[in-house]
Amino acid sequence: MDSVATPGRTLALVREKGLVPRKSRGQNFLVDANIVRKIAQAAELGPGDTVVEIGPGLGALTQELAARAGRVIAIEIDRELLATLTETLAGKVNVRLVAGDALKLNFDHLVAESLGIQEGRLPTYKVVANLPYYITTPILLHLLTGEFRIALMVLMVQAEVGYRLLARPGGKEYGALSVAVQYYTEPAIALRVPRTVFYPRPEVDSLVLKLTRRTRPPVAVADEDLFFRLIRAAFNQRRKTILNALGSLEREKADLTRILARAGIDPRRRGETLTLAEFARISQAWQ
Repeated sequence: MDSVATPGRTLALVREKGLVPRKSRGQNFLVDANIVRKIAQAAELGPGDTVVEIGPGLGALTQELAARAGRVIAIEIDRELLATLTETLAGKVNVRLVAGDALKLNFDHLVAESLGIQEGRLPTYKVVANLPYYITTPILLHLLTGEFRIALMVLMVQAEVGYRLLARPGGKEYGALSVAVQYYTEPAIALRVPRTVFYPRPEVDSLVLKLTRRTRPPVAVADEDLFFRLIRAAFNQRRKTILNALGSLEREKADLTRILARAGIDPRRRGETLTLAEFARISQAWQ
C-alpha cells in the first residue's frame, strides 16, 4: 500500500473506515513523510535489527520501520486500528501485529517469540513509540525498570515532557522522572516535531528523544529500590528541605541529620538541587 504519511491518505482512511481518533488515547496520526523518515533514521535501523513499536496508529511510521529493519513488532491496543493496520501493512512480511496493552506485556518474551528463540541469550533490540501524554510516565518506567534487553529507545513525547526528562538539577522541570531517565539512559533530542504534522492536530508540539541504554548507571547504587524511594520522597514535597522531605520515610530527624552529614549534603537544600551522585551518596549513607 502507498505511504499512509500524507494528509490525504490519512483522511481518506479515517473516513473510509469510520474511525474517530480518540483524544483519551492520544490518537494523533503523523501525516508528514519527512518527519517519519527522520524518526526512523534516529533509530539507526539495519537489516539485523528487531524493533518494537508501541502504538502504530494507522501504520505510517510502521511502514518506514519495516523498510529499514529486519523485523518489526507493532503493539496496538485499539481493535479498530488493528483492523486497519492489517490493510496498511499488507505485504510487509517482516511485521508482526500484536493486540495488547504495552504496559502489561513482557517485551523480551515478544521478541523471543518473534525470533523463535526458546533458549539462550536474547539479542538486544530497539523500541520506537509515539507516546500519548496520559501514558508517558508509566510506559517509560515500564521500559526503564523492566530489565528488558532494549539497547535504544526513540520516543516521541509532548515537548514539555521531553524537556522535563532532559532537565538538570536546580530547575522546576527537574524531577524524579528526570533522574530515572538519566540513571538508566543517555538521553538526547533527536528532533522537534511541530503540531502541524498530525491529524487531528494536537494542542502542543512534540519532541523525539533518543534514549541510549547505559551499560552501567553513572553512579554506583547498592540498593536501587531504596535509591528511588529517596528520590520520590525528595520530589513529592518539593517546597520542603531535603531533611524534612525525607521525614516521610519514617526516620527520626536526628537520624536523618546524621545520614545527610555522612553524605556531605546540607540538610537545608531542596531535592530539586541534588544530582544523581548526591542522591547516591544519601542512599549509601542511609544503609
